[in-house]
Amino acid sequence: MKKEITTLWDAAEHLENEEDMAAYLEVALEENDPSLIAAALGDIARAKGMSKIASETGLGRESLYKALSPEGNPEFSTILKVITALGLHLHAVSGRIKSTV
Repeated sequence: MKKEITTLWDAAEHLENEEDMAAYLEVALEENDPSLIAAALGDIARAKGMSKIASETGLGRESLYKALSPEGNPEFSTILKVITALGLHLHAVSGRIKSTV
């Protein structure tokens, strides 16, 4: 019997360009889950290179890994620094749902 080898799926391995990264973050933002947003930013930062992002933000690489994990709780200033270093932007749009009744 042949053994199957499995590996954990890693989103960072599939974020190949800036459009992928922006779309991934957009979906995370739509969920309104702070831990999911932080984790998505962590995946994007790993795809771009965590050392590079740490250098551009002036934050420690290890502290970024911790803050941008699903268990992390980064300050909003950290989120903004990371988003800027990733070359992404946040935009506000009206999210009101119009009733059709």
